[in-house]
Amino acid sequence: MIIAIDGPAAAGKGTLAKRLAIALNLPYLDTGLLYRATAKRVLEAGGDPTDVQAATAAARALSKADTSRADLRDAVTSKAASQVASIPAVREALLAFQREYGSANGAVLDGRDIGTVIFPHADVKLFVTASVEARAKRRQAEFIARGESVPLANVIADVAARDEADRTRAAAPLIPAEDAILIDTTTLNIEEAFLHAMQEIEKKLAASNS
Repeated sequence: MIIAIDGPAAAGKGTLAKRLAIALNLPYLDTGLLYRATAKRVLEAGGDPTDVQAATAAARALSKADTSRADLRDAVTSKAASQVASIPAVREALLAFQREYGSANGAVLDGRDIGTVIFPHADVKLFVTASVEARAKRRQAEFIARGESVPLANVIADVAARDEADRTRAAAPLIPAEDAILIDTTTLNIEEAFLHAMQEIEKKLAASNS
């Protein structure tokens, strides 16, 4: 079974995907980490995340160990990840990795283009979103937990800029798949979002098996 979960930054799709993977006994892949790890490789080499050659080379050299690093969610890497993700050659380099992962034993995958590009025929597609303000507060809380002090206004601006970049990029823009189920987590806690998602998945699977 393939469960595709897409949505903008800090909508809660990663937390939800992990819960669903455990409940459904499926492997889980946070595809956003692939782009963050690629960006981190470029930054540590002193390169420019918008440099097509540097970013593509970093994506092709990526290993599973790169995605296990604990320093992939800082503000600088987040911005750079958005930049490398807009490069078609980078996305192409990471496409096979994602498909092989999901096809091996089934999976819950979250990202920006899982249901539209990576697995357009996924068994279930969810599009998880929330207001910009709600997502910015969640992201700021993550920064604070890591000891980083970032004003909320700055986080709101960064989240909005990331949204715009994701929506308008030429390669795999962030849009809901036509058959995706929308889940708005603005006023939902993780337990409420999880129960809602499970209900939708059960309905979808029941319909496809009938």
